[in-house]
Amino acid sequence: MNVINRKEISNQVFFNSVKDSRFKTMKISVNIVTPLCEKTASLNALLSGILTRSCKAYPDFTQLSRKLSSLYGADLTTSVSKFGDRQVLTLSATGIDDRYALENESIARELSNLLCGVVFEPYLVDGEFAKTEVEQERRQLLDVIDSELNDKRVYACGQLIKNMCKNEAFGIKRYGTREAIKSADAKSLYNEWKNILKTAVFEIFYIGDSPSDKAKQVFEDAFSKIDRAPCTLDNKIIRSASGVNRVTEEMELSQSKLVIGFRTDCAVGDEGVAAARLMSAVLGGTASSKLFCNVREKQSLCYYCTSRYDMQKGILYIDSGVEGDNLEKAEKAILNEVYEMQNGNITDFEIDAAKMAVVNSFNSSNDTVSGINAWYSSQLFSGDFKSIDEMSAEINAVTKSDIIQAAKKLTLDTVYVLKNK
Repeated sequence: MNVINRKEISNQVFFNSVKDSRFKTMKISVNIVTPLCEKTASLNALLSGILTRSCKAYPDFTQLSRKLSSLYGADLTTSVSKFGDRQVLTLSATGIDDRYALENESIARELSNLLCGVVFEPYLVDGEFAKTEVEQERRQLLDVIDSELNDKRVYACGQLIKNMCKNEAFGIKRYGTREAIKSADAKSLYNEWKNILKTAVFEIFYIGDSPSDKAKQVFEDAFSKIDRAPCTLDNKIIRSASGVNRVTEEMELSQSKLVIGFRTDCAVGDEGVAAARLMSAVLGGTASSKLFCNVREKQSLCYYCTSRYDMQKGILYIDSGVEGDNLEKAEKAILNEVYEMQNGNITDFEIDAAKMAVVNSFNSSNDTVSGINAWYSSQLFSGDFKSIDEMSAEINAVTKSDIIQAAKKLTLDTVYVLKNK
């Protein structure tokens, strides 16, 4: 993977570029980073969709789509995510690389101008966002929330985080709440848009083969016209659990969900992140993991059973699908596998298989421009950017003793159960 170049082009506005000649396409993404806050989470989630529906130069979706089609079928997308206690709105444009354009056109410049148009010059009616577009985006966002409720695995994991982190910003869902989405109006959205232009941290990524200078110049010119006072992005880390919180919810469903959350005493910026990541993989991150082989296959207590490590918050959680009659047995079996790791019962095969799986997942990120973009953007709050080779070397250097020590730091925080009425 090629080296990333990073430059601050305005106050807390960073332009990150990666040159790669393997692809015929390029990707430019604008990441708008704000504190995750109950008051603004839903407004920002709505804004991310509204901004990509139109802009002043192309005041409806049809005209905007026609412009994208004229740029060799370029694509404009948006997403909302959370990194620790931060909410990230991502507006991305994907198109052919400049070297494939006819008549020396610069698609990079065109797409950068388009992104600046939707960010800085949205389509407004009487000083507000168009009410019709607000209503359309509101319906779509509520549908997304409903779809997550219908996926009980996603819902259960979200409820675990909500309850486990109820006193932290991380406990807020990335889209906020249904109530806040319903109560948002064109005026409050306009005010929040003005606020994020002034206070948000902007991380811009350019992935492609052609030089990035034309795109960078467009963004430099756009931000030079903005009076900015960027906010502070805090991220609260709770090192260990003070007790075990148990939450049970009932719904009409065929398969119960058991989600168990731990504090790891290890988050971004700590030396043991690689060991914690590999520990999670050995525990339940691969098809050769302890949870898969022992709890699912040998004891047949779960339909699935996996562990995930969130390095931004220092949280590890295990989610599983279980028959209602097996909930107690499954919890006991899962906690026993954690106990076994803490006592050093880990084989060389389990470690080697986990290392191979983790490194292979790293390498797969290098196959597309979107994968490269995701690889580096996931490291925005890690202090520095590491290549795949560098991070793979860190994983391969983790020893059995390191994994045991990482497992010993686990403290049980919350057990969430979603079961049939």
